[in-house]
Amino acid sequence: MSTDTLTADRVEIAGLFTRLAHLLDDARWEDTGTVYTDDVVVRSPRGGELHGIEEIVGYLRGSEVEGERTQHLTTDLLVDVDGDRAAASANSLVYFYRDGRAPHRTSGLRLTCTAVRTPAGWRFRESQITPAWTREN
Repeated sequence: MSTDTLTADRVEIAGLFTRLAHLLDDARWEDTGTVYTDDVVVRSPRGGELHGIEEIVGYLRGSEVEGERTQHLTTDLLVDVDGDRAAASANSLVYFYRDGRAPHRTSGLRLTCTAVRTPAGWRFRESQITPAWTREN
């Protein structure tokens, strides 16, 4: 694999983390398929093990708290591409707030994912969300 292709793959996979953060912050559940494969498995302490986009979207819709918003900041991305699969991880700092007010809760998360190349581009096939800490303000 050429260096240019490897770099382009890493950039595209890093973009998955950004697209995920934006769709979560903007509650754009219709964009979930731009981040995950149809048969994705997402594991987290809050949601348990979720299978497929429809189950994930259902969980996200059901988790919405009226008037509460989030801001996800993604850092420390690490991507290891192996052909049409990649192991990817990142840290995420999540602020929970209400419009015009300072955050009332902050969480640090670790995201560990498997990405696969699809005809539509790279998508996450598996994701493990591990909370590192939470602070109530």
